Amino acid sequence: MRIDVLTLFPRMFDGPMTESIIGKAVEKNLLDIHVKNFRDYSTNKHQQVDDYPYGGGAGMLLKVQPIADALAAIKTETSGQTQRVILLDPAGKPFNQTMAEEFATEENLVFICGHYEGYDERIRSLVTDEVSLGDYVLTGGELGAMVMIDATVRLLPEVLGNNESAKGDSHSTGLLEHPQYTRPANYEGLEVPSVLTNGNHKLIAEWQLKESLRRTLLRRPDMLEKIDLTDEMEKLLLEIKKEEGLL
Repeated sequence: MRIDVLTLFPRMFDGPMTESIIGKAVEKNLLDIHVKNFRDYSTNKHQQVDDYPYGGGAGMLLKVQPIADALAAIKTETSGQTQRVILLDPAGKPFNQTMAEEFATEENLVFICGHYEGYDERIRSLVTDEVSLGDYVLTGGELGAMVMIDATVRLLPEVLGNNESAKGDSHSTGLLEHPQYTRPANYEGLEVPSVLTNGNHKLIAEWQLKESLRRTLLRRPDMLEKIDLTDEMEKLLLEIKKEEGLL
């Protein structure tokens, strides 16, 4: 995968895009990241990328020309690869795991990081997606782009040490992930559930499913409304509600 980022602050990406899982993916040639300052594409002699909005109003808007030219340059560099162009915008569709999974299937992702008051509306005609990290406003799109890149890259084949690791993550299955434990089996009186140490894989799988359902019910009950529950899940949920005093 190739990822391009258009930003006015490219140095913000120096650490996050070179460390940990992302850095290892780049080292293994599984990922190619290009961070571009779209100010370099301005045709204004002062490299101006923003201007006052027509009709008045507070703040400045990003101009369409520098971003359009930067996108055209990327298109040339990628020799016509399929592009997904993502505009970071508080008014965009909320980012989630399903979107990360979609992004992970693409050849080339381009993230446009906004700044100032907003965008010239014509910029929106150049993108495929308008995405928001959440219902709040950041000073720019850089942090949001980093989060989306991280969530996407970890889903690429061979990026994680174990390709099965991402499949059981919270939100990937439609449920929150079940509790997990490691050694020691007893830490200051806090014990690992005995079912996890008895070696019975069938019972372990049943326990994991039940605890995923329990955690989802107690923390994110809205998620249960979005999945098709099996008969086994319905039965386990009934047990959980009785155990938690919800019935």
